[in-house]
Amino acid sequence: MKKNTQSSLTTPAPLSLLNPKCAGIDVGASELFVCIAKNSSEQEVRSFPTFTADLKRMIDWLKSHGVKSVSMESTGVYWIVPYEMLEEAGFEVLLVNARFFKSVPGRKTDVQDCQWIQQLHSYGLLRGSFRPSQEIVQLRAYVRQRSRLFEIAATQVHLMHKALTQMNLQLNHAISNITGVSGLNIIRAILRGERDPKALANLSVNGCRKNIEKIAKSLEGNFRKEHIFALDQAHEAYEFFHRQIHRCEKAIETILCSMQPESALLNTSSDNRQELSSRPQKRARKTQATRSPYYFNAPDAIRKITTTDLTTIPGIDANTAMKILSEIGTDTSRWANAKAFVSWLGLCPGNKISGGKVLNSKTKPTDNRVAQALRLAAASLYRSKTAIGAFFRRMRARLGAPKAITAAAHKLARILYRMMTTGENYREAGENYYEQQYQARVIANLTKRAEELGFILMPAS
Repeated sequence: MKKNTQSSLTTPAPLSLLNPKCAGIDVGASELFVCIAKNSSEQEVRSFPTFTADLKRMIDWLKSHGVKSVSMESTGVYWIVPYEMLEEAGFEVLLVNARFFKSVPGRKTDVQDCQWIQQLHSYGLLRGSFRPSQEIVQLRAYVRQRSRLFEIAATQVHLMHKALTQMNLQLNHAISNITGVSGLNIIRAILRGERDPKALANLSVNGCRKNIEKIAKSLEGNFRKEHIFALDQAHEAYEFFHRQIHRCEKAIETILCSMQPESALLNTSSDNRQELSSRPQKRARKTQATRSPYYFNAPDAIRKITTTDLTTIPGIDANTAMKILSEIGTDTSRWANAKAFVSWLGLCPGNKISGGKVLNSKTKPTDNRVAQALRLAAASLYRSKTAIGAFFRRMRARLGAPKAITAAAHKLARILYRMMTTGENYREAGENYYEQQYQARVIANLTKRAEELGFILMPAS
């Protein structure tokens, strides 16, 4: 019997040029390699230094050849200036992850990189990375700078701890935080020359006065000059960086005030807006006192922009909400749905499959700051009396802490996307509701399994 060896597969149609007037840029620290298509079969490559005058010359050269769209790879921070200048010049700019086109045919050079980028972009095979609006970019810069200043200020706290320990002042064993009101009062008095332990202990305030005898005992030490000098410098640096943080917060407040008129969601219902505007002031003051680490009322400022209260989500405080807002903004239309948003965050399982076999289902490695913030929020839900807290504890008992944190962060991301898309506030169902839902699912599965085996599941008497 003769076998039919004729293939039923049809030859795919050749790719069509979607962006004939496009350019590809390979970004470097000192030089940019730019490739354009002179015609359907010929490319032209030029190199430009990264000085501003040369970047302007590059823009003029691209305009002279009728280029309308540009793709560039994201390399460190070197892409930022060319990206912003090209965007201001009216080009459509795509910032592409190098992982999407790293398989360059032939030997890898800067010239071949820009040619490969231009070729892929001309066929519409490149996808631009997420880039928020200009006002969100400014807000993000201030929020990130504030976080860096807090990290530097934390180093100065360690140095103050070290200086106190070298003088055998065991203040950290008497009070919980040496940078609180009581701790700073005592440190400033030491720097002014006060050495009497009882006089120093009397500077404590509020609840610290319950342990005033222990505080006085911990302040008997060896006040050597070199250690006092180190304490003085660390304290001065700590105060300086906190003044810088206050300046950052003023800039953040200014940006938020300028965003309020135009950045609110347009599809928010009038009933929800009325509910937000009529929120009792007592609750707002409580939220400010307990959740906002800013000098201004950050939750209210965020609520006016997003038209929803992100701080109602379990585990998310004003600081986390500000980080999320500064990274993604308020426009969720950049993602098709919640699944696409969670995938962009890197919080969904992987699907590396070959030959019908799952090779790897781990989440992809990512340094997404929103994902990091959501993971920290999820990790704080271990003792939360909420539905997400109950979910996290159940996942933690079954999968372990790392996977449970990722699963809870995944759920928080879905809630966040839905809230920012619809403008509705989060409604807490409670851990009892979650346990009831879980019990109903278990009973349904057991009933189905019993029916498959020819049995009937009956409740115990």
